[in-house]
Amino acid sequence: MRPRRIGADLRIVARGYYRNPAALFFSLIFPLILISLFGLIFSASGSGPVTLEVLNEDSHSALAAQFLSALNNTTIVKVQVVPTASVTPSGFSAWLGQQGDPVGLVIPSDFTTNVTADRPVNLTVFANPQDAAAGGEALFAVSGVANAFNLAEAHGTPVIQVPPSKGVGSEIYSYIDYLIPGLIGFSILTSPMFAMVETTSSYRKEGLFRQLTLTPLTRGEWLASRILWYVVLTFGAAAIMLGIGVGVFGAHVSVGLGILPFLLVGPFFFVSLGMLAGSVAPTPESAAVIGNIITFPMMFLSGTFFPVSEFPSGLQTFAHVLPLYYVIDGMNQVMLFHNLARASTDLLVVVVAGVVVFLLAIRLFRWRDD
Repeated sequence: MRPRRIGADLRIVARGYYRNPAALFFSLIFPLILISLFGLIFSASGSGPVTLEVLNEDSHSALAAQFLSALNNTTIVKVQVVPTASVTPSGFSAWLGQQGDPVGLVIPSDFTTNVTADRPVNLTVFANPQDAAAGGEALFAVSGVANAFNLAEAHGTPVIQVPPSKGVGSEIYSYIDYLIPGLIGFSILTSPMFAMVETTSSYRKEGLFRQLTLTPLTRGEWLASRILWYVVLTFGAAAIMLGIGVGVFGAHVSVGLGILPFLLVGPFFFVSLGMLAGSVAPTPESAAVIGNIITFPMMFLSGTFFPVSEFPSGLQTFAHVLPLYYVIDGMNQVMLFHNLARASTDLLVVVVAGVVVFLLAIRLFRWRDD
């Protein structure tokens, strides 16, 4: 490979991007929108109590009022009593849906009677599956207060106490801290994959590769210039996300030399993979299908937006096959947990996979169709 020829082709790629607003948007502006959007959505998560709509059928009871007061004192939920004249217990679920409220509680009319007689009484909690976090917090608060009442009724003394949970990795970490490595990985994946699949397949169809055979440029040099360009774009996207995450949303991530290998090896892998997908596809249309089949599972199953540990066991196994998982996990280990041993293992997996895909791409790529 000749560095001069790689540099010349790299300048052509850069000029093409500067003249293509859509390419620049998805490479640099789209990452800014992503980090801003998710930061605004989740920056306030957990910052205030969940509104708990309560239908108190035992409204004249001092014990029920005491129970609701204890719920309010948890600071996890904010009790909002619903007038019993406006809704019945059987229609409470539908009413919550119409009001757009995620959680609700029904205290039955026999609450005081059963509690004072030491008989079981059921408190019904309603939760919206679309807001699992609010439902979980409400159920936790109601269960905790109910357990405290049960203990008081039994004249017991609390022995084992569980204080509020602390963050994994650091007590100061929030969702945005875990999101930044995932969004950087998202940018490493999407920009080179979509562009290289489209470029490789369309160049073949339009005969541009055939014309490149008349130049001294080799296949390896052409691919190397693309890898270098997407490395530059990756650094730019990572700088944008880190700047917005730390400067605007107060993220607590460590930015050091440990992240650099992933910003280099990630584009190397996905540029090669995009070129490989575009090379084996017979038409640009089929190349787009192949690219989407490869890309979309990695977008959502590699830990980009959701932790892999929350997936079902089968999906976790599948996630561990995806190369992007190791890119994102490696950056998490470096930026959040300072676990260089595990990050090195992740990096080794991506490097080996990248070399294999690069060699396959060079092997199967042709300037001319046979």
